[in-house]
Amino acid sequence: MPPIRRAFCVLLFCLVLPLAAGAAPIVADHESSDAFDLVPDSLFAAARADLRIFYGHTSHGSQVVTGLDMLATENPLYAKPTIYEYYGDLGHYGDLSWVAPTRSFLDSHPTYNVVMWSWCGGASDNTEAGINTYLNAMEDLEADYPGVTFVYMTGHLDGTGPSGNLYVRNNQIRAFCAANDKVLFDFADIESWDPDGTYYPWETDACGWCSVWCAAHECPGCGDCAHSHCFNCYRKGMAWWW
Repeated sequence: MPPIRRAFCVLLFCLVLPLAAGAAPIVADHESSDAFDLVPDSLFAAARADLRIFYGHTSHGSQVVTGLDMLATENPLYAKPTIYEYYGDLGHYGDLSWVAPTRSFLDSHPTYNVVMWSWCGGASDNTEAGINTYLNAMEDLEADYPGVTFVYMTGHLDGTGPSGNLYVRNNQIRAFCAANDKVLFDFADIESWDPDGTYYPWETDACGWCSVWCAAHECPGCGDCAHSHCFNCYRKGMAWWW
């Protein structure tokens, strides 16, 4: 059964309060992008007022920020909340080098209440044990910083499809988040579906379907969407608000 979303509760606004025990998981995915227009206008300002976000990422993770900036350019109503961007990612094979800077930042910035970390290519070549190390480290941080909500993330598509290791590792992350009522930004799922609901299981992070879609529909442009098409960044920006 897919995770249950809270009606009219945008991702960032929900994160003002840590998830209560027994609460349903929150998932931002391609359906969240599709439902962006359902987000009440009042919640954008509320999120900007209440949320202070630490986001660790390298190039692939920058797609989310690019998408948020595209939305803000389109309409100032969508201006993003305070985001501190830290250069780094979740690494490979159970790498935990991201944990220490997270703790250091939170200890010195006690008003920050959301933490996100993204993968670069490290989910593709990871192992079950390596992903478990990531998941366990996130839970340790949640226990030590109960006033902060930690957002989990899947890895970007790599073209290996349902038979590839990435598919298994992303499903491992999804299953853990669903079973333990976590907040998940499903990076890979957003790349896998076009707005018509067509599924592209063998797609890559370049988002080939984006070019086809935008040849037939009006799509916003951007200066650069790292490794990908601007519409992919745009869709991630919309999902991030859910």
